[in-house]
Amino acid sequence: MLVLRAAALFDGVSSTLMAGPLVVVADGVIAAVHGPAGPIPAGASVVDLPGLTLMPGLVDTHLHLCFDATSDPVGHLAETGDGLLREHMAEAARRALRAGVTTVRDLGDRGYLTLDLRDRDPAGGAGPLPAIVAAGPPITTPGGHCHFLGGAASGERTLRAAVRERAERGVDVIKVMASGGNMTPGSLAHEPQFGVGSLRAIVEEAHGHGLPVTAHAHSARSVADAVAAGVDGIEHATFMSAHGVDAPEAVIRAIVRQRIAVGCTVGRDPAQVGTVMPQIASRMAALIETRRRLYESGAMLVAGSDAGVSPAKPHDVLPFAPRRPGHGWHEPSRDLVGDDLPGRPDVWARTPQRTHRSRIRR
Repeated sequence: MLVLRAAALFDGVSSTLMAGPLVVVADGVIAAVHGPAGPIPAGASVVDLPGLTLMPGLVDTHLHLCFDATSDPVGHLAETGDGLLREHMAEAARRALRAGVTTVRDLGDRGYLTLDLRDRDPAGGAGPLPAIVAAGPPITTPGGHCHFLGGAASGERTLRAAVRERAERGVDVIKVMASGGNMTPGSLAHEPQFGVGSLRAIVEEAHGHGLPVTAHAHSARSVADAVAAGVDGIEHATFMSAHGVDAPEAVIRAIVRQRIAVGCTVGRDPAQVGTVMPQIASRMAALIETRRRLYESGAMLVAGSDAGVSPAKPHDVLPFAPRRPGHGWHEPSRDLVGDDLPGRPDVWARTPQRTHRSRIRR
């Protein structure tokens, strides 16, 4: 039996730190949490951690273990066979774990390899892995965003079949590319890929199998269509139009009313200095304002990193995510809602208790 004695403890529920906690660990499981005067079991080993704060493991709600966080993750993926890729993905997961990320939600892999990692002995191999929530290959259009991951489909029958295949494989969540994206040649983030009818078919089929759906949506039209289709989550939610950002108040209110989890891809390696994508830089002021509106409207914001997609997004980047909404969102490492907003730990959460409420756990 082990007892951890630290300066403070953050439990992921209260915004108040517990001073002088005693955390009792039995057989690798937390058995009890006491204050400084709490009992220490006879024979227990006590580890003193002066000056440190204990907290629950972080949850990265959006990453890609199959991307290698280089300047050409897509090219390197194409050159890597499944056996070696599986090893690289396991090391990426261990890197996240070493940073304190104990649960990762992989929102796009190739060949369902993330499910292999999820289902292996978590203590086996070259070291333990974090808990993995897996989507498998994202559903996209032929030639659409991340089509190279193998999830292209079109037409209601084929889309429903794609959902059933993932359900049969045992995925934890369905990921659909409702709009284009920034890392696929020929794809435009501000343009829709699926209409509301196709998205609704995916949602209906997924919910029939007890699975949530999260939609990658940069396009303003795609965000609105995803909301109308009844998705459980929206990744990015940047509301891009052809020349700017268009976030109707009615859509924001619907996101709040329907308790749709908005996945904010935050965190950037401070050692990586790079330029902001032109399509982001030209919309920066409007993106700041839209994120502020979501926050102030009470939208349920959850923190993922999109780790793996660039050198600024290594798989251990989540600890560099902001301490409140707006700091370090996606590509920029600057404040996107401002310093005048009070912290809201009820929505800006990276701990297991909160992500459970966001319907992103297994």
